[in-house]
Amino acid sequence: MAFSREARRQQIKTRVRKKVHGTTERPRLSVYRSNTGMYAQIIDDEAGRTLVSASSLKDKKANGIPKIEQARIVGQAIAETAKAAGIGKV
Repeated sequence: MAFSREARRQQIKTRVRKKVHGTTERPRLSVYRSNTGMYAQIIDDEAGRTLVSASSLKDKKANGIPKIEQARIVGQAIAETAKAAGIGKV
């Protein structure tokens, strides 16, 4: 059965969300890679809100470089902002 890109993405999301749930003590890290960029969020599912987010599109030094480098930059950015927000574990 062939899925559209959106349907496939929704199927992956449903499968992962059955197993993973973020709490206040240990929030969930969500990473999404599109054709244009890399996105990361730290989410508290109990409160239903995003605590911290980072994106390769927000960071000017991540423009026009390979995806592996974009991932490294976004990972460092999300780690720094999470530490500043007092989040130690995800």
